[in-house]
Amino acid sequence: MKLNEISDNAGARKDRKRVGRGIGSGKGKTAGRGVKGQKSRSGVSLIGFEGGQMPLYRRLPKRGFTKPFRLKFNVINLGRLQKAIDDGKLDIKKSINSDALLEAGIIRRVQDGVRLLAKGEIKAKVNLEVAGASAAAVAAVEKAGGKVVVAQTAAAPEA
Repeated sequence: MKLNEISDNAGARKDRKRVGRGIGSGKGKTAGRGVKGQKSRSGVSLIGFEGGQMPLYRRLPKRGFTKPFRLKFNVINLGRLQKAIDDGKLDIKKSINSDALLEAGIIRRVQDGVRLLAKGEIKAKVNLEVAGASAAAVAAVEKAGGKVVVAQTAAAPEA
């Protein structure tokens, strides 16, 4: 088999339907849209229209609320932290903060800080600087001989 002999299976790709290209094509003149009326024209959107009946999206009540200034944290579990230490991505001699985690590739971008959660286990003695931590995570780190410093993040402005 050669590279220039490779092709798709028969029927794997379907040709695009070319409409409005003469009566011989079977989709000429009105291009399969019928004649006249709103739906034969371009720019029509009748999604959600129920023939004059009150549409479903208007029959249902509006619910919920989104906090405009909520803080978004990067969540790190203890197991993920231990794996990074085992792989040599994190130096346990230095304090581990959001910058160190970013440099190690554990978090993609620094948001409003890092929140430490207790999923998994940690064996290394580490000093962590985080914006938040669960009580179980703090207990697990301290049991391993480490220390967790929860830094106060800047409070979000009041709306």
